[in-house]
Amino acid sequence: MNAIEIKDFHKSYGTVDAVRGVSMEVKRGELFGLIGPDGAGKTTLLRAICTLLLPDRGSILVDGLNTTRDAARIRSILGYMPQRFSLYQDLSVEQNLRFFADLFQVPEKERLERLERLYHFSRLGPFKKRFAGALSGGMKQKLALSCALIHTPAILVLDEPTYGVDPVSRQEFWDILRLIRQEGTAILVSTAYMDEADQCERVALFFKGRIAGIGAPEALKNRYRYPLYRLEAEDVRRLRDFFRSLPEVQSTQLFGDALHASFTQPPDSRQWSEWQAASSGNLTSWSPQPPTIEDVFLALIAESEANDSEAQ
Repeated sequence: MNAIEIKDFHKSYGTVDAVRGVSMEVKRGELFGLIGPDGAGKTTLLRAICTLLLPDRGSILVDGLNTTRDAARIRSILGYMPQRFSLYQDLSVEQNLRFFADLFQVPEKERLERLERLYHFSRLGPFKKRFAGALSGGMKQKLALSCALIHTPAILVLDEPTYGVDPVSRQEFWDILRLIRQEGTAILVSTAYMDEADQCERVALFFKGRIAGIGAPEALKNRYRYPLYRLEAEDVRRLRDFFRSLPEVQSTQLFGDALHASFTQPPDSRQWSEWQAASSGNLTSWSPQPPTIEDVFLALIAESEANDSEAQ
């Protein structure tokens, strides 16, 4: 039995289709990422998994329990960390943890051991008397995660837990998640940071309420069909406009101070020389580029939108 099974899930708000026919599963002990931009429908799906929203159509099973009939039982085995920091700012770290221990009816004889364990992996032990409102962004997220874990749930659902957190704290957070997964907890985490896909065993690329692609990050990258190059220039935006006008170019995307350009066929040295001259020397260097998850995501979106246009 999978930790989470979703079959043909639909959810709308009035005339807006937030999630449209999603089917996927999260295996036991798996770290699974739901990757997509803001407004893709990730939060709607996660709230439905946590029994906070009912499906318009389709079904969701959590540890074999149906979210429409078994909400109370599901909540007892599931930990949920919402997108916004929702703990009590005027309570200390320790007081927040003890409050959630009371809420989940953690036996008194187990509390001390669980608290010490959570302090250890979150590194919040030295700050347990500090008010939650006085913590840094990364520490607040670790506290929220600790509160979601106080009842040792079998399944953990996290909605953009690293949003707005500095890069060092983001990496520490993912290190903690891997430790939790090693103990057998199934983790479903959403993020808008494409690079975080590589932290997961499997991912679903989510766009406009649908799954554009699903699988292990490396497997998704290996499915990328086009020769991809990293281009550098004196004016990278002007270079992007130039390459967009070429019939050989499949796509262009700015990546920091460089440009990723994919082609229908690998360019030869003559073409590169011609493009360098035609760009008035703006193109300064080029080299093959392994695709990132963002490259894959953008290619899948383009294919999906092209298919939708043909269907219409």
